[in-house]
Amino acid sequence: MKTDTPKEVLEIQYDLYRKMSPAKKFGIVCDAYRFGQSLAMAGIRMRHPHADKKQIWHIWAKQHLGGELYNKVYGDKANE
Repeated sequence: MKTDTPKEVLEIQYDLYRKMSPAKKFGIVCDAYRFGQSLAMAGIRMRHPHADKKQIWHIWAKQHLGGELYNKVYGDKANE
């Protein structure tokens, strides 16, 4: 893995992760996921300023899942 982080710092980081409980690691992953989702939704709101919350969520879901899976999961429900 190519990184600009010094090897010593990476070792400290890896050691901290090894000592973390699975619940703490899962919490970090969930926080990062929600942060990424909020950034994506902010971009959608900028591109679709007149969309309501439901429309924004469906646009995000279609981008996140891909068109084929989105249509299998939501089908016509997206237009309700």
